[in-house]
Amino acid sequence: MASIIAVANQKGGVGKTTTTANLGTGLARRGFRVLLVDLDPQANLTAVFGLERGLAESIGTCLMSREADVPILRIEDVAGVTVDVVPSSLDVAAVESALVNKLGRELRLREQLGRVQSQYDYILIDTPPSLGLLTINAMVAANWVVIPTEARFFSMQGLDMLKESINEVLYMNPNLKILGIVVSKYDRRLREEATVNEFLRSTWGENVFATEVPTNSKILEASSAGVSIFAYRGTKKAVQIYENLVEEVVARA
Repeated sequence: MASIIAVANQKGGVGKTTTTANLGTGLARRGFRVLLVDLDPQANLTAVFGLERGLAESIGTCLMSREADVPILRIEDVAGVTVDVVPSSLDVAAVESALVNKLGRELRLREQLGRVQSQYDYILIDTPPSLGLLTINAMVAANWVVIPTEARFFSMQGLDMLKESINEVLYMNPNLKILGIVVSKYDRRLREEATVNEFLRSTWGENVFATEVPTNSKILEASSAGVSIFAYRGTKKAVQIYENLVEEVVARA
């Protein structure tokens, strides 16, 4: 039965999609069966894997209809690594609004993933930059939460808000736990970021992954090219970083 990991932070631009894509591909490279779910209406994870944003079926289809199958697309990169992806689209934003009046609205994703969970070792969910109904669905469905964050003071406030949301979700999903916090886009040369990183680790302790993801233009280039960093040339350093993160995730989950 798959470990389900929600990659969440209500703050945008902290590296949620990049973390989901590269962590998922890294797990697949180790031989694990991986499903990646794009729950963000911006559909950035969908685009990372070279899929069209306007697909006829998306995650919104099965959230709105309990009878609909989970739309899964199999992606194989140039290195021969295979992951399955549930795409998103802009229509998912309307789905979130429509779900407000639906019975069991917070449970829709958990119900659907329960139908395919036995086929995978890991299911990773990329969430939108908000604490709305879609993110709640992800946390209700998940066993674990991975939280990417920048080493900035404003990001610390976002962590506290997310922790409060996790505590609220516990009455529907008492097994939900924080798997780890990923310091992303980290520039150790900046005094503010070094100070915040130190404060983050002293405050959250072992909840923070040892692996830090630095600012790296190749990581952004790979995403723009529609591939993971493992399938992009010139990303040797970035590949090693995500391999270290994968190792930590496997050890914890």
